[in-house]
Order: sequence, then structure tokens, then C-alpha cells
Amino acid sequence: MGVKTVDAIPLVRPSLGEQELAAVARVFSSGWPAGQGPSGKALEADLATRYGVTDAVAVSNCGAALHLALLALGVTAGDEVIVADYTFPAPAHAVRYVGATPVFADVRPDTGTVDPRAVADLIGPRTVGVIAVDTLGMPADYDELNALTDRYGLFLVEDAACAIGATYRGRPAGALAPVACLSFHGRKGITSGEGGALLTTDPALAADARLRSSFGIGSIFDQAQIVGLPIPEFTEIGYNYKLSDIAAAILQVQLTRVEELLDRRRLVAAHYGQLLADEELVTLPVVPDDRTHAWQSYLLTLHPDVDRAAIATELRAHGIGCGHGTWASHQQPVYDSSQHCPVSADLARRNIAIPMHAELTPGQVERVAETLRTALHSHTRAGAA
Repeated sequence: MGVKTVDAIPLVRPSLGEQELAAVARVFSSGWPAGQGPSGKALEADLATRYGVTDAVAVSNCGAALHLALLALGVTAGDEVIVADYTFPAPAHAVRYVGATPVFADVRPDTGTVDPRAVADLIGPRTVGVIAVDTLGMPADYDELNALTDRYGLFLVEDAACAIGATYRGRPAGALAPVACLSFHGRKGITSGEGGALLTTDPALAADARLRSSFGIGSIFDQAQIVGLPIPEFTEIGYNYKLSDIAAAILQVQLTRVEELLDRRRLVAAHYGQLLADEELVTLPVVPDDRTHAWQSYLLTLHPDVDRAAIATELRAHGIGCGHGTWASHQQPVYDSSQHCPVSADLARRNIAIPMHAELTPGQVERVAETLRTALHSHTRAGAA
């Protein structure tokens, strides 16, 4: 007999099932699987209602939503946009897409979200706006950020890619700034594999983004409903950022499951908190009283004397997925930045992500915590704790 292998516990796993399959089958039957069709329009209406915004534009991913937002806001070469540093660098990429310069703002050491004081210190004559990030599911300090951008006449974009279901002072992440961008990537709270959306209170901005998302000519589905032979004209350069109706149908189902799936993630987070509360070699996630976390990821901050690479190696050897957390964006070679964001850099060195998704069982959570605790005490310099 062969050696029994330990069941793997993945870092992430989507929660997709029969309801989503049935929704896809209905799209197949409709004959319109492409973008901006009936399912896409229905999803946009659902999103606008859920978030209380004027309009929602469904797109292929959150990076596309960020790009479209900056185009619609008129950002161009010579402008500077302040971006949260401790994040997947999609916001800074979007700034570069339009030829502008990203300026990296350091973050709070407890939440990892952008520090409004750091933003204020970076505002200069070329600054046109700010992109805040709800870091790994934690909303940023939007009352302070909205007040700051209003005072200086700057735009504010909320990158809520990781934060579906989270709240800030009773308001949902995704509705905390005049423009917000969502992600439906496979590791998010709800998913269609890939996907995104732009949410806004400005109808003109939404119309601009929707047009640019379809090569600049609008919905082919809509044009096919017109009697005659309409031939659209290309009056500007657009992009193919449409979300397929297949993905939109999946997301319509997933939207009805946000609370269910988030409740399951909350239980996982609470269980980790109980199991690791007395472990001096890690700092648990901090959630301020005025907001709630979407728990896209569960990040621990390791004691400086812990060997993170060795911890990751040991976890994976036991079939447990893990990750480094996220990036200190200013350190990425592509930006060639001379800035320094010390808090972000420290978090990037010491954070580790352990399994977090709605499919985790209590037994799996306990196995992760036990394996992690053993690894911590095996890979820490003497005298650290």
C-alpha cells in the first residue's frame, strides 16, 4: 500500500455550485454569451441598487475599472495621483496606463490601509487625485480622505477590489467614494473567475467608462435590436474591457450569497483569532470598531526574528497553502521610485497569509493553526519570544 498523503488545505477556494451552473445554462440557452447583453445589464442594475449609486459598469477585471476611471476623470501625462502603497500594484499600474505618475503613500501599521496624514503630506501642485485601497478587505479611513480631497479639489477613487461585504461606519465598501472599483477575481468574496465593476454617483463618468469599455462604439447587443442597419463610428480609442454575460450571470447568483459567504469567512477569522490569541510570535489582524472586514485574506504579522521563508516552506510541506501578503508597491522595479514608505515596507517583509475562504472547516482551521505554531517555534532565532 502507498503512503497516505495529507489532504491539502488551499490558500483560497471559490464557492461556486449548482446555482451558478444553472445561471450559466440559461445564458447558453439565450444565445448571447458575449458582453453587455441582458445578463450584463441585469448585473449592473443589481450592483447599482446594492450600492446605492447612480450607475455600475461591469467590466473584465478591476484593473480595467481603474483604467477606465482615470480616463473618465481626465488624468493625463504630467499629472500625479497619490496611491496607497501596501497593495497589489494595480492602482499604480492604472496611473501609468494614462501616462501619469503614481506617488506612493505609506499606510497605517495596524490596518495596512493608507494613512490620511501621509496623503496630506504628498499633495503638491501636480496632484489631481487619490486612489485609496481597502487593503485585503479592510476599508480605509474615508471620512478623512473625502474631507482631504474635497479641501484640495482632488478626485477620490476607492479600490474596493478585496472588500465586497465590508463596511465603514455603517456604509458598504464600494460606496465610500464618488468612484469605486470592484474585483470578482477567483480569490474574492464573490467571483466569476475574473471580472470587475466601476461604481459611480456621476452618470457622465459612467457613460464615458461604458463607451470606452466596448472599443468606443457601445453595446453591439443594443445595436442589433435596432431596425435597419446601424453602422457605429469609432470616434475615439476604446478598449475591449467588456464582462461576458456568462460571468455576469454567475455574479448575479453570487451577489445573493454575499452575506452567507462572508458569515462563513467571519467564523474562520474568529476561529483563527481564538487559536492564535496567545501566540507571541505573531500579531493578529486588527479591525477598528468603526468598520468590518471582508476577510478576502487573513494576514498575520510575524515577529521580526521569525524566518518567514522557512515558515512558508514548512506549511506547504504539510499541504497548507500560504502567501507573502501583498506588495510594498514603491519597491517594485517597474516604478523606479525613490520614495520610501517604511510602514508598508515593514509589513511587506513580515506579513504572511494563511488559508482563508468560505469552504474551510473547523478541523482544517485547527490544523493550520497547530502546524503554524509548531513552525513558528522551529524557525525563530533564540530569545525572540
